[in-house]
Amino acid sequence: MSETNPAATAPVTADAAPHRYTAAMAAEIEARWQDFWDAEGTYAAPNPKGDLAGDPELVARPKKFIMDMFPYPSGAGLHVGHPLGYIATDVFARFQRMTGHNVLHTLGFDAFGLPAEQYAVQTGTHPRASTEANMKNMVSQLRRLGLGHDKRRSFATIDPEYYKWTQWIFLQIFNSWYDDEAKRARPISELVAQFDSGERAVPGGGTWSALTEAERADLLGEYRLAYASDAPVNWCPGLGTVLANEEVTADGRSERGNFPVFKSKLRQWNMRITAYADRLLDDLDQLDWPEAIKLQQRNWIGRSEGARVDFPVDGERITVFTTRPDTLFGATYMVLAPEHPLVEKFTPAAWPEGTRDAWTGGHATPTEAVAAYRAQAASKSDVERQAEAKDKTGVFIGAYATNPVNGEQVPVFVADYVLMGYGTGAIMAVPAGDQRDFEFARAFELPIRCIVEPTDGRGTDPSTWESAFASYDAKIMNSSSDEVSLDGLGVVEAKERITEWLERTGAGAGTVNFRLRDWLFSRQRYWGEPFPIVYDEDGIAHPLPASMLPLELPEVEDYSPRTFDPDDADTKPETPLSRNEDWVHVTLDLGDGRGPRRYRRETNTMPNWAGSCWYELRYLDPHNSEQLVDPEIEQYWMGPREGLPHGGVDLYVGGAEHAVLHLLYARFWSKVLFDLGHVSSAEPFHKLFNQGMIQAYVYRDSRGIAVPAAEVEERDGAYFHQGEKVSRLLGKMGKSLKNAVTPDEICAEYGADTLRLYEMAMGPLDVSRPWDTRAVVGQFRLLQRLWRNVVDEDTGRLSVADVAETDVDADTLRALHKAIDGVRQDLEGMRFNTAIAKVTELNNHLTKVGGPVPRPVAERLVLLVAPLAPHVAEELWRKLGHTSSVVHEDFPVADPAYVVDETVTCVVQIKGKVKARLEVSPSVSEEDLEKAALADEKVVAALGGAGIRKVIVRAPKLVNIVPA
Repeated sequence: MSETNPAATAPVTADAAPHRYTAAMAAEIEARWQDFWDAEGTYAAPNPKGDLAGDPELVARPKKFIMDMFPYPSGAGLHVGHPLGYIATDVFARFQRMTGHNVLHTLGFDAFGLPAEQYAVQTGTHPRASTEANMKNMVSQLRRLGLGHDKRRSFATIDPEYYKWTQWIFLQIFNSWYDDEAKRARPISELVAQFDSGERAVPGGGTWSALTEAERADLLGEYRLAYASDAPVNWCPGLGTVLANEEVTADGRSERGNFPVFKSKLRQWNMRITAYADRLLDDLDQLDWPEAIKLQQRNWIGRSEGARVDFPVDGERITVFTTRPDTLFGATYMVLAPEHPLVEKFTPAAWPEGTRDAWTGGHATPTEAVAAYRAQAASKSDVERQAEAKDKTGVFIGAYATNPVNGEQVPVFVADYVLMGYGTGAIMAVPAGDQRDFEFARAFELPIRCIVEPTDGRGTDPSTWESAFASYDAKIMNSSSDEVSLDGLGVVEAKERITEWLERTGAGAGTVNFRLRDWLFSRQRYWGEPFPIVYDEDGIAHPLPASMLPLELPEVEDYSPRTFDPDDADTKPETPLSRNEDWVHVTLDLGDGRGPRRYRRETNTMPNWAGSCWYELRYLDPHNSEQLVDPEIEQYWMGPREGLPHGGVDLYVGGAEHAVLHLLYARFWSKVLFDLGHVSSAEPFHKLFNQGMIQAYVYRDSRGIAVPAAEVEERDGAYFHQGEKVSRLLGKMGKSLKNAVTPDEICAEYGADTLRLYEMAMGPLDVSRPWDTRAVVGQFRLLQRLWRNVVDEDTGRLSVADVAETDVDADTLRALHKAIDGVRQDLEGMRFNTAIAKVTELNNHLTKVGGPVPRPVAERLVLLVAPLAPHVAEELWRKLGHTSSVVHEDFPVADPAYVVDETVTCVVQIKGKVKARLEVSPSVSEEDLEKAALADEKVVAALGGAGIRKVIVRAPKLVNIVPA
């Protein structure tokens, strides 16, 4: 570190106390130290090798990789709620540096996405221009907070040198398949070798060499981890793009823009995340994550055990998955999801003879009925379709299936309460045991057969029931045929018997099902990573060679996808990239021995989640142009070790809203890269911490419109804006709610250190808390008292006493070492609010004692404050005569002799009631404590001469006396 002393250049403020800590002084101090940190590279974290290699002594220390979730560079800039997590990780990172760690803490930008593109559509501004301007503003705002980031490692996902590797990872996934036997991803070339050698049979017979190129491509597409397919998607005409399930609200609208979303069938890229369902579930157990997040992922993955059952239909079959194969005899009809591909196949031209009017929906033919119902279902969200309270709707498709256990012909319906996204998109309906099936059967006059003996006294005649009955403790009944009998068995035994019968007869098999669906990976937008895929004249997809990466976004005249009437479900997307003809159709030599050929580029782009799936790896080795990350560097920062069985980032802080989006996607990409040998860490983030939200009051007028919070007056417990009474409700902070407070405002009025302290002192980091600008001054006064305890406000000189620690009074030493012990534990546990309380208590003690603060106490007080308020700590550290930065000083260690209280309070009880309190030594023996309790005059008076049957002693805090 430099021996220069920025503190020496501090200006003198002309004022009643010219050297008092003021907002102006704070601003000058903070700007000066931020410049110093940048110039000196104070926060540079050295790698063990490469262009970021550095101090070998630092590299030899235990490492600590601390990350914040990627921020998106919004045009609105930051409000005071945004930096909560960034300040918290900065405090923790500073503490880790001071406790002997090599700390990697940096920040980049997740810069692709819809907001910049929407702005481009509205204004014609290139998304890159507006995004870079937003980043510049956010960098300035974050710098003002004094965040200790290694700026050499920062980047944005829109940098071509970054998304070159996003595209490269996509190609690794595209060129891989999941080997169910080996339980890992393998290169697709190994699968080709198996087909070619005959080790793996080609489906349908024949040989690999006999297949055409298109047939080979189709076959490999059934295995690839990244594949294109025609599949039901969430089509949003109002945005002109398809959306992932997670981007659709519960009421069937787009999260962004609130447009209607419809089910449609389009050819899209997908990631086969379902192949990793078991590993994604199992590995959660070894992650240090909040249980609530683990539960959300477990529920989203949705593992369930049951059986696959085949119901024959005219020489074909409908396959269902059920967790209750023991109820097969109760299946009296079947239901297909409206999107099921077999619907059209099994729908005849005319209604079968005897079809009930209630089943046809009033249509002349099954084809008309099914088409009309499908159109109706396409306008509903999955949540709407599955709502328990809604009326059950559907139509008979005109076909019957055979129940394999008893040969009964059961009608097949299409109904929207069955989703294509779960199981096989088809169900065997057992109305006696499922409430939705029960309601549907009643509505369509379908049989209900009791197959589980009720235990609630309702009887066995379903015509008298008001609801379905389901139980795992009852006996099976009405479930026998010439083939198999389940009558009298318990549920568990019946499931085992019927599953064995299904497997023996070929009618089905025991299996595991997952709620998780493959990840839809296409967007019909401009502002995203281009796919490194081209198509030949036969429509076969070919990956670009790595030498052609990055494939950069071309310029286009119109950034908007073609949008449509938001309510028109029959439209199809048209992408902005498709309009650049010179970019779309190209002649390339892909290096496959075929020479130059004409190709068509993929005109969809990757979703905004792509860049954030792997950014932790780029932080490690940000300038590497030859490989994703150097293996030695990745092993150093993220490799498995004791306590981190799967490796990963040591601490990852961000919002809980990404539980089943970013966090699940990033885990999937990590596992693929691990399987292929590119990284040593099978998990991206070992420890996850979800910070709470800073809330603010929203004030609304009689029309329900938000009014500026800063203009609201409080009078007699009511709130008024321009004389009109307004309502107040605690909610989010944001520009649209007119209650946003910017960090710039608070820094200007009090300084960044005050803002940092206030946000950390508001309450536990993981809970939401209301913002109160009026309360910020409390932390500003703490810093003023701290300054006053070290610096003379009149002269600007030190006011500490240069004495040895042995000359410090015992009370002050106890206060100091208790503070050190408590703050150290609190910072390690991320309990920043209680750490600040302990610093405040020590500072108040010193103020109360009066006189010059002893140097040994003042120095350690400054070190305690350093992670929390780094600017003022640096300034005071230099004023105390030190030439090195406080950032890399050792954090104080408490002397155990002073941490233990001189005395503790012992409670003496008689018959469970407190009769006396004794001040005793913490090390008092049980024998001495009993004697002291029995000799106490209050205890003697309470006993009144009664004998003693028993004395229970729990030294040093409790004596319980039981009279005879």
